[in-house]
Amino acid sequence: MRKSVKRLFLATSAATLLSYVALGATALTSQSVSAAPTQDDVIEKGREVAFDRKKGNCLACHAIEGGSLPGNIGPPLIAMQARFPDKAKLKTQIGDATKANPNSIMPPFGKYGIVSEDELDAITEFIYTL
Repeated sequence: MRKSVKRLFLATSAATLLSYVALGATALTSQSVSAAPTQDDVIEKGREVAFDRKKGNCLACHAIEGGSLPGNIGPPLIAMQARFPDKAKLKTQIGDATKANPNSIMPPFGKYGIVSEDELDAITEFIYTL
């Protein structure tokens, strides 16, 4: 009788362990699927970096819808898709404006590492929606 109790205990323990493993795999799968940022998440991150006075600081020079205390050194950021039909050119402009205009006073955010490549991509996505 002692062996049957042991077998029952081992079988129950194994079944419990398998169910925990299955639940863990399901949780990991659902987390990895939901962890991928959506386009809206990227745009919101871009807005945050663009408005951050210690990072993008776009508001120091540009008027941007939704921003407070904008500067007027640079042009207002409106109709960006019409102004930059090629999103890659917009990214280049933000990353290093001196490529298009060597006399630009806009800081080369990407070239000098003021923002990371991911942040530059996010800012570009945000600015492109304006």
